[in-house]
Amino acid sequence: MTLVKTKIGRRAFIRNTGLASGGLVIGFNWLASCKMTPEQVSSLPKEWFELNGFLKVGDNGMVTIMSPNPEIGQNIKTAMPMIVAEELDVAWKDVIVEQAPLNTDIFTRQIAGGSQSIRQGWESLRMAGATAKQMLKEAAAQSWGVSADEITTKEGILSHEGTGNAAGYGEMASAAASIEVPEEVQLKETSDFSIIGTDTKNVDGKKIVTGQPLYGLDVYKEGMLTAMIVHPPAFGMTYKGMNADAVKSMPGIKDVFHFEVYPEGIEKQWSDQGGIPELVAIVGDSTWECMQAKKALEVEWEQSSKAESTSYHDEELLALLEKPTETPARKDGDVDAAFKNAAKIVESTYSAPYLAHNTMEPMNFFAHVTPEKAELLGPIQTPEFAEKTVAARLGMPVEKIDIMMTRMGGGFGRRLYGPFVIEAAVISQKMNAPIKLVYSREDDMTQGTYRPSYKVKYKAGLDADGNLIAWHVRGAGTNDSLVFEDRFPAGAVDNYLAEKHTLATNVTTGAWRAPRSNFIAGAEQAFMDEVAEASGKDPIEFRLELFDRAMNNPVGDPKKNDYDPERYAGVLKLVKEKSDWANSNGKARGVSAYYCHNSYVAQVLDLEDGGGDMPRVDKVHCAVDCGIVINPLGAKNQIEGGIIDGVGHSTFSAMSFKDGKPEQSNFDRYRLIRHSEAPKNIEVHFVDNGIDPTGLGEPSLPPIIAALSNALYKATGRRYYNQPFINERPPLVG
Repeated sequence: MTLVKTKIGRRAFIRNTGLASGGLVIGFNWLASCKMTPEQVSSLPKEWFELNGFLKVGDNGMVTIMSPNPEIGQNIKTAMPMIVAEELDVAWKDVIVEQAPLNTDIFTRQIAGGSQSIRQGWESLRMAGATAKQMLKEAAAQSWGVSADEITTKEGILSHEGTGNAAGYGEMASAAASIEVPEEVQLKETSDFSIIGTDTKNVDGKKIVTGQPLYGLDVYKEGMLTAMIVHPPAFGMTYKGMNADAVKSMPGIKDVFHFEVYPEGIEKQWSDQGGIPELVAIVGDSTWECMQAKKALEVEWEQSSKAESTSYHDEELLALLEKPTETPARKDGDVDAAFKNAAKIVESTYSAPYLAHNTMEPMNFFAHVTPEKAELLGPIQTPEFAEKTVAARLGMPVEKIDIMMTRMGGGFGRRLYGPFVIEAAVISQKMNAPIKLVYSREDDMTQGTYRPSYKVKYKAGLDADGNLIAWHVRGAGTNDSLVFEDRFPAGAVDNYLAEKHTLATNVTTGAWRAPRSNFIAGAEQAFMDEVAEASGKDPIEFRLELFDRAMNNPVGDPKKNDYDPERYAGVLKLVKEKSDWANSNGKARGVSAYYCHNSYVAQVLDLEDGGGDMPRVDKVHCAVDCGIVINPLGAKNQIEGGIIDGVGHSTFSAMSFKDGKPEQSNFDRYRLIRHSEAPKNIEVHFVDNGIDPTGLGEPSLPPIIAALSNALYKATGRRYYNQPFINERPPLVG
């Protein structure tokens, strides 16, 4: 076993909620939010005893485990408590899971983003379970007059072989709650795991399929009003005036007013980017009445800056690709000399448009602001940052701000940015009433926070034997620098140059699932295939040769490279084996591999002619190295979702603009993948290496784009350089 310091004192470890024993923790308990069966009622403990901020034990042995991070569909509300339950040695059937409230004194990084929730919480979650177990053992040891080291635990039962004593956790919970937190605890060996690594159903699954209240849109409070917003029709515009009085007299409308989200002097957090600075609020009794008022409201806006061109940054980004940077992001060897001496040179340019996030659940948030406090409730990926900005904007101490998290109907980065939370708080304060702010689909799609638009140019040089001797990448993005200079093939090529440009724009942009990687991976891996073909080598073998170089004879300091070439090569070899790479069975086949969010993914994609707009994805073989897999069932769902998301957006989706105005405002003009276009079969294989868990929610999306474009090349005979691919579709070969 691994011995670890708890690193935390009892005062900080125990959650200060002020709840008396016998009451459930404030949260979204499945037992408290749906009709209970007689069996469930009888199983409820009469008293609960808190052992630390992550869990409490009932007098009958039931255990409540808190899930600290926001749930956006990545299934951490199941996976995080599984980690605690594993170290606690409790039967999963005896576990109740609750969404933890925002509490930065106890929980660290209460954020859903960057595929880091499990990775960052792995140690503290294990420690919480192990610490509670040790306290229960100490309580039993004192009761039985034996050493705690002689006591064993299994599925919530404490046992002492020498005396024959045995007791359930519930019998010792009261005594354990008064035991001092141990200075160090032992963690299990991974070989002893019995919960981690098992297929476990989503703890909210039944509530989701039966329509139980879980999401922000489900929130209803006594006396609650509905609020909606009106924002400028184009970027670069500010408020001038409106016919508010005519709208205020409409049925159900309580008020219409203009407000600034972030007045001058308000300290903003990084999560406040992307918000429109000036808005008009409409407040009424219902969503329908607010929507009717929006149609009748006439708001006058004026241009505060020069209107953007119709091309909306295409020409500017292309110009940057021809412009060397003053200081390269990375330079190894003599790239110019290598290209001059190359026997063959390959050059290609790739592009991708702005993308909307389009979460299934529209943006919303509940707020009730009074002079004494502010209560907020809803779907947000960054509650701890929103709390600080709400406090600054309302002029309240942060201690008087209470943000509770609901389950989210999708996030994908959109809910990292919290201006809508601030808007809800400001509107509630103005109305002196509880309100629920609701965005329409059009509100969300046309107000920004898009995936940036990107372009990247690659150039590779080969010697007479087909060996890669030079690699040059220069990328440009709107409000984003795009290129990861220390990722593959850095360290595997003698002469390597990486440059990156950023084009500042008033179009609001932000993280979109697998930021930057969601484009650069597809471009890099598509170009890698093109270079492999020019070298006369199999695309997988071509990559493996480069990884061999990075492992055995790396260029420069290998510590500078942010990838492990052995693990990278490992997923390629695994997907080669599982897909039977040499035998495509007549399918057009593409391969891709990429590292991001601390994980490695390799994919082989097979196409067939489905008779539609594009060839149909028949099957995807996917190999993943993300360390220990907590819940294989949930992990596969994550991988499959990322693959479908990547195929869909790279094939069909795009945001375009005319004079700064978005041309797509709903799904009639913004194309998403349909059920019939999703891959028919996805086969996922995980590398079992015992390494601590790494990212999972995002890594499967980036490489699938190149696997698709490389397969499309085999199917059509031409390369696909510009997304969405449907705009470049030619007839199939043959």
